Amino acid sequence: MRPLKILKLDWCQRLIKTSFVALLLVTLSVGLSGAWWSFGNDQPVRESRLAQGNAITDGKALLRYALPIDNQAVRDVQASLEDITTQLRGKRWSPINRDITQADVILSNRPEKVLADIPEEQKPQAEAIITAMRDDIVSLREAVEAKDKEAIWIERGKILDKVGELEQMMVKGFPFDVPSEYSNLPQLKGRATVEIATNKGDITLVVDGYSAPVTAGNFVDLVQRGFYDGLAITRTDELYVQTGDPPGPEAGFIEPKTGEYRAIPLEVLVRGDEEPIYGMTLEQAGIYLDEPVLPFSAYGAVAMARPGDDPNGGSSQFFFFKFDTELTPPGFNLMDGRYAVFGYVVEGKDVLDKLELGDIIESAKVVQGADNLA
Repeated sequence: MRPLKILKLDWCQRLIKTSFVALLLVTLSVGLSGAWWSFGNDQPVRESRLAQGNAITDGKALLRYALPIDNQAVRDVQASLEDITTQLRGKRWSPINRDITQADVILSNRPEKVLADIPEEQKPQAEAIITAMRDDIVSLREAVEAKDKEAIWIERGKILDKVGELEQMMVKGFPFDVPSEYSNLPQLKGRATVEIATNKGDITLVVDGYSAPVTAGNFVDLVQRGFYDGLAITRTDELYVQTGDPPGPEAGFIEPKTGEYRAIPLEVLVRGDEEPIYGMTLEQAGIYLDEPVLPFSAYGAVAMARPGDDPNGGSSQFFFFKFDTELTPPGFNLMDGRYAVFGYVVEGKDVLDKLELGDIIESAKVVQGADNLA
């Protein structure tokens, strides 16, 4: 067994702990000075961009914003409901009510704008979802009137789950062609939900092939093969939990037909780009300040591990990133663009803190989206 050591992550931990303030100031300085320059990127902006403002730290929200759609009305509904999280922390009841009203006005008075990008055969289902959302908004208002934070959180989550359903209906095919040199690798042309059972509890994650088709496809293929069943947790730290190292001398998956190590290229989709960058870190590409569509800003980000400084040496080993606002603040965690995030934990985040070296993945199975694997 050869667990792949996340060398840059180890380096990041030491650097952040010893000189975080200096790093933050330098990065801020570079970021501000860079704002004065135009880098000549005339490529059309992909409408899966994240919301402006504070970095998003919720994996479900990041997955919603990562969908390749272009419907401003549904994005406005989503942004209003997502904003409730920020306002709720400060118990700002008036802004919360304004957020709810903004979403309600669109759903009640302009539903046709939301429905405009829904295929005709799915519009009856979408209309039913919008009706249910309006009913949920009534319950959300009642929770706000009672200033019941837990109920607000639950009702908001229910509505946002329905927003995600509508947005998924709006996706029109797969947004780009994977480079031909990777055509021999599995590809996930959409999304899949994977349930991982461990001896410490269950974890559910959503993997995103729209943003990382090769990385996500490799993972889903290995799950389908039963590759991860019975494997141990090989590394843990305050920032991550790693697994996927098979028994024996190999550090990754060996193709049964060829006997060769399956190597997965680094794959990162940058906000504003139409397709991912392959085979190099964002730093190597000279765009280290750009933001990935799937960033490390959420607790439970799932990413491909790789050996040393080889960006294209990943295979089966992956890690859960335990985001910490003090050690790894959004936009300054030094992981974005160096490793490929391909999904987020959506249930069972508490299990990540329980997992220790030697704990076992009892089973992993695809419960939704297996048909998206090519």
